[in-house]
Amino acid sequence: MGRLDGKVVVVTGASRGLGAEIASLLAAEGGRVVCAARTLREGDHRLAGSLETTVEGIRARGGEAHPVTVNIAEPVECERLLDTARKVYGPVDVMVNNAALTYFVPIKDYAVGKWIASWNVNVHAPFVLSQLVLADMIPRKRGAIVNIGSGAAIGPGRGPYPDPAAGVRGGTCYGAQKAALERFTQGLAAEVYEHGVSVTCVSPSQVVPTPGTVYHKLVKGLDDPRGERPELMAKAVLLLASEPLDRVTGRVTYSQQILKEFGWITDGRGRGVDTPGTGYSSS
Repeated sequence: MGRLDGKVVVVTGASRGLGAEIASLLAAEGGRVVCAARTLREGDHRLAGSLETTVEGIRARGGEAHPVTVNIAEPVECERLLDTARKVYGPVDVMVNNAALTYFVPIKDYAVGKWIASWNVNVHAPFVLSQLVLADMIPRKRGAIVNIGSGAAIGPGRGPYPDPAAGVRGGTCYGAQKAALERFTQGLAAEVYEHGVSVTCVSPSQVVPTPGTVYHKLVKGLDDPRGERPELMAKAVLLLASEPLDRVTGRVTYSQQILKEFGWITDGRGRGVDTPGTGYSSS
């Protein structure tokens, strides 16, 4: 018996990295997983990973998965994704908003088109997809929406700034988006609590080595010892997607923090354990 037996799950950004890890674990726990991303086949993107690879891996281990190539920056594409999920498996039980589009560029150099594109993926798409799945969840009085956050939401604080690199690392846009996602999480959680729907947000306690974080030079490689194992984030998502409403809804948390709190791991480190998170994570 898995924690998600028979549940219909949608995971965005499932072609590589965290999304692929999350999709694989939720399928192993009995979820029927719709894997969404822009990259269908290996070689279609400069980074390794594809929907075909993720889905084939899930099916090889006896799980159920279906790939959907989609650009969630477009609301009509979000609608197509959810329509496909319903046709293939039925009403959605779990929505994991994981996909991200990131450019680490200082604001003075940020191209307006890239700015808008990243907000469309990182903030607007979670809103559109959440609204769409609520049409499945509210009538049935159950469901879980899990948003994937980031430690980038923790700002640099007030000045002065003696470290000259602090203002030019280029994470201002991404950090603002993840901070917005945290506020969105708690606001939506309060709105749909009476309908039995859980809404949560979880960020890695440490940087997770993935093709994306390696590309952006946040870690040195996939085996960087400073990083967090991807399966810890996947387990945190599973926990938030499967625990009873009153135990988790409205939580803005960190992977190792929530896993340690619920006894899924004995020791933890990083954000939420050794260092504080954002204000929303402590409220």
